[in-house]
Amino acid sequence: MNGYLGIDFGTSNTVIALWNPDTSEAIPLKISEYSSMVPGIHGEVPVIPSLIHYAEDQRIWIGQQVLLRGIADSPHTFRWMKRYISHRSPMRIRIHDREITPYQAGADFLKTVLLSIINEYEPRGEEVGLSVPVESFEHYENWLASIAENAGINRFRLIDEPSAAALGYGAHIQPGNIYLIFDFGGGTFHASVVLIEDEDRAHHGRRCRVLGKAGRDIGGATIDQWLFQDILKRHKLDDWNDEIRQISTILLNKCQVLKETLSIDNAARLELTSPELSISASYTREQFENLLENQDLFTEINRTVREALNKALERGFSEDNLQAVLLVGGSCQIPCVQRVFRQLFGKDRVFYHHPLDAVARGTAAFAAGVDFYDHIQHDYAIRYLNTRAGKYEFRVIVPKGTPYPTKTPVSRLTIKATHPGQKYLGIAIFEMSDMKTRSSSNFELVFDMDGSARIANLTPFELEQRSSFWMNQQNPTFLVADPPAEPGEPCFEVEFNIDSNKRLVISARDLRTGQMILKDALVVRLS
Repeated sequence: MNGYLGIDFGTSNTVIALWNPDTSEAIPLKISEYSSMVPGIHGEVPVIPSLIHYAEDQRIWIGQQVLLRGIADSPHTFRWMKRYISHRSPMRIRIHDREITPYQAGADFLKTVLLSIINEYEPRGEEVGLSVPVESFEHYENWLASIAENAGINRFRLIDEPSAAALGYGAHIQPGNIYLIFDFGGGTFHASVVLIEDEDRAHHGRRCRVLGKAGRDIGGATIDQWLFQDILKRHKLDDWNDEIRQISTILLNKCQVLKETLSIDNAARLELTSPELSISASYTREQFENLLENQDLFTEINRTVREALNKALERGFSEDNLQAVLLVGGSCQIPCVQRVFRQLFGKDRVFYHHPLDAVARGTAAFAAGVDFYDHIQHDYAIRYLNTRAGKYEFRVIVPKGTPYPTKTPVSRLTIKATHPGQKYLGIAIFEMSDMKTRSSSNFELVFDMDGSARIANLTPFELEQRSSFWMNQQNPTFLVADPPAEPGEPCFEVEFNIDSNKRLVISARDLRTGQMILKDALVVRLS
């Protein structure tokens, strides 16, 4: 697989996107067995329901597997892991013969998904992007990073979700810009006014600062329940009736499908037949919107948005400062919800065409090197053998923070032969990690696939792998000495530059002939 992955681990759904360098866009990936296809504005979007079920035979079921087996409501099914982890919830659920925490359930879920991606798409070592809530604490970031490492993904970057959404929507982002992010998910909706930080204040993938926020416990599941109650009312039934209790889960699922259909079509029909009774109901989109109006949905949305804007105003930022309004979350696909925001802010400022996958798309773009700031994010160094110390050492040739494209060479080197009759010479170029150190010891706590925890020792090789990545391992010797050189003999003078596409290019001159043998030849792509 050629491209960069972006992973948006969500409370209700998880979305994986792949960056395509040829088209300069990210596309959501479907993961076999785990993904559901959810109707979107531009066709179906593959999402993985954030569900994990622990079976009695020690197997686990993930996402769509849980839904197909009808075990989403089982006491052995874990959901909403992200919310519990973000809030540091101490909750534990007794499942079979052990207790499961949200941390462990989330780790089992994500590790299974990551290993499935590795097996199905065979990534080639490109960097992976992981999105995090804008106000997440270090414990969440460290937890997420440890899962990636345990799955064998040693090159990853973290980005806050509002920044990722802005990248995913293609908004023209500049430091100092202010955005309103409205996230209408399965369980809640939240409005956040965020400021894009200046470059010197941004750190570790955090590009946004919250100026004001507000939320309500109203989500897509709430709308399903409103439809459920309205249909029962039409049939003069009550949800406490025994025959309704037996089919309530099935009816709620059908209400969800009804809602999704009405978000695309102007009319839809629900039918359910059981041995006890038959239920059918037809809705036009107008009737559906009237139901939402009667439940005060639009009033609550407006109140929530105003609360967030007023809090931002207290910090000196008014509604007129908004660069754009970004709608994320499945329930933002409802046309009348989009209409509310167009009426409030004007159609030109409201983006809503990627509510399900904007964060994942933006996270993949970030992993590929798309950023708000035109500079290199990491240090890049050459590895060389220190003969006196008897070990490899690194020399930085591109320091992080270097703006691009460069007008003058960022580094110059003289390449010498190291052994008699050497014909092929080259440079080992490494990307140096700037991830915060999570432990000063040579061991760490890891989770096995069955969910059990153990202490694993880290070898010197593993420690080096986590602090650096060999970028040109497939082509380290790209300079040819003709005739072959002797030890210590200067062979080539090389210069490095960075082009407008964020690529490290090399120019090389043969010192023995004086001829230029390479001119702005591509070495690696930087991030």
